[in-house]
Amino acid sequence: MELKWLLYVTLLALGTLAVQANDMDDDNDGDDVVDIEDDLDDGIEEVEELKPETSTPPPTPKVTYKAPVPTGEVYFAESFDKGTLDGWILSRAKKDDADDEIAKYDGKWEVQDMKDTKLPGDKGLVLVTRAKHHAISSKLSKPFVFDTKPLIIQYEVNFQNGIECGGAYVKLLSKTPELNLDQFHDKTPYTIMFGPDKCGEDYKLHFIFRHKNPKTGKYEEKHAKRPDADLKTYFTDKKTHLYTLVLNPDNSFEILVDQTVVNSGNLLNDMSPPVNPPREIEDPNDQKPEDWDERPKIPDPDAVKPDDWDEDAPAKIADENAVKPEGWLDDEPEYVADPDAEKPEDWDEDMDGEWEAPQIANPKCETAPGCGTWQRPMIDNPNYKGKWKPPMIDNVNYQGIWKPRKIPNPDFFEDLEPFKMTPFSAVGLELWSMTSDIFFDNFIICTERAVADDWASDGWGLKKAADGAAESGVVGQMMAAAEERPWLWVVYILTVALPVFLVILFYCSGKKQPSAAEYKKTDAPQPDVMDEEKEEEKDKGDKEEEEEEEANEEKLGSDADIGSVSQEEEEEEEEEDRKPASEEEETVNRSPRNRKPRKD
Repeated sequence: MELKWLLYVTLLALGTLAVQANDMDDDNDGDDVVDIEDDLDDGIEEVEELKPETSTPPPTPKVTYKAPVPTGEVYFAESFDKGTLDGWILSRAKKDDADDEIAKYDGKWEVQDMKDTKLPGDKGLVLVTRAKHHAISSKLSKPFVFDTKPLIIQYEVNFQNGIECGGAYVKLLSKTPELNLDQFHDKTPYTIMFGPDKCGEDYKLHFIFRHKNPKTGKYEEKHAKRPDADLKTYFTDKKTHLYTLVLNPDNSFEILVDQTVVNSGNLLNDMSPPVNPPREIEDPNDQKPEDWDERPKIPDPDAVKPDDWDEDAPAKIADENAVKPEGWLDDEPEYVADPDAEKPEDWDEDMDGEWEAPQIANPKCETAPGCGTWQRPMIDNPNYKGKWKPPMIDNVNYQGIWKPRKIPNPDFFEDLEPFKMTPFSAVGLELWSMTSDIFFDNFIICTERAVADDWASDGWGLKKAADGAAESGVVGQMMAAAEERPWLWVVYILTVALPVFLVILFYCSGKKQPSAAEYKKTDAPQPDVMDEEKEEEKDKGDKEEEEEEEANEEKLGSDADIGSVSQEEEEEEEEEDRKPASEEEETVNRSPRNRKPRKD
């Protein structure tokens, strides 16, 4: 909240500075006076309108937790809301290929509430310890047999402390006579392994199934292609995520996170290595003939080296046109002993040898073009050609790249129904993690999508709703996101702050006419009074021009009637009278009021 108010205050300050700069320009140009205080008051009022009210926020909606109940047939369902590990078996096995100190599966499991739970009473299975082997498993209500119905496995994971290196995947343990959950370990046969796994910066979402070779009876792991989606957020945001695997009898599969498909494909086409081997293979006994020519180009056997080709000419030669720069100090070395250096007091010449002062750049060379023996610079040799080689021509005997011939694959088989995997009878978690407090919840294995969706809605859906109700609105979410990703502040400024700033600038920089109160304070004429005064001055000027014109006409008439004046005086007077008259007439004629309309 403090960051939000700081943003508003910053915008207001920017708007104020922009308005002041704009008004200073207007004053220098002699434009109308702008009341800066009124503009700022208006801008502040507009910003105040944008500020949220500081009233007490409404109470957060309460989401009540109720343990999910399957709405259809299920092979396994576990919500851990009983608060115990009833039905789960902790492994007491040891790893064969590990030191005794870490070989035991002695990692701790507990049923706990989530650390930052918004749903009191919602419990889950927690991997408590770190840097240990953990193994726990539970029997299905009945073995799952792959026939005509889909397989759906779904569960929730929350990396409450993030994750450094470790997994949170489940194993569907194959139904075998040897299955002993008390000795569940990494070599225990499984049918499917599914779930998130991370180490370093490698974020994975496993889907692996063990396929039985119908010819040899051996099992081989088949890995689904890596999803194109970015999985990093699911490991780092410390939120509960829902992982779902859907396998269909037509061999198609879907992998979903939070009910959104992140990977999909077909068991026949999108697994590595492929379920079915190739029909043909390269003959391991076939060998390339000795005379097989794989060279597309060969040296021209008829080419001859030119007589003037000098292979011994150097690539670089001294520049004969170079001249030693003036002031070059031939007798001065580039480096000299440091005159200020002193031999250390603990220097032992018997042990350390004769002490020599360290070398430093010769200070005399700093102002000179160079020191030491001058040598001509090297330039490219125009006569250099290098070692002569005959040109390459097409090989008439070229036979292409040799490959061994193909033969029928003796191990070929075709399994068009890889969906029909080995039945499984238990679900287990066999994990090593460098991070503690991994939270698991709401496991379900069923065949109907609607049943899985209902289970997710009653479990993961409630968590999501509770988290959403507890979040502090859009602004709070934006602030929280920016704390994790600081570059989002730039986006916020460009998309939110900039438009607000422009709105403030637009309203605050608009021109205002001075109010009547302002005219009263300064005794300045108001606009209507100023217009009337301008009209009166214009009419007065027109009357003066008419009076001057009439006076000139009367004067010209009286001068013509005088006959007793001598011819010479008469001409001089007429000349003097005509001059001002002509000027007056010209002035009058130039006046817009006395112009005659032009005839086209």
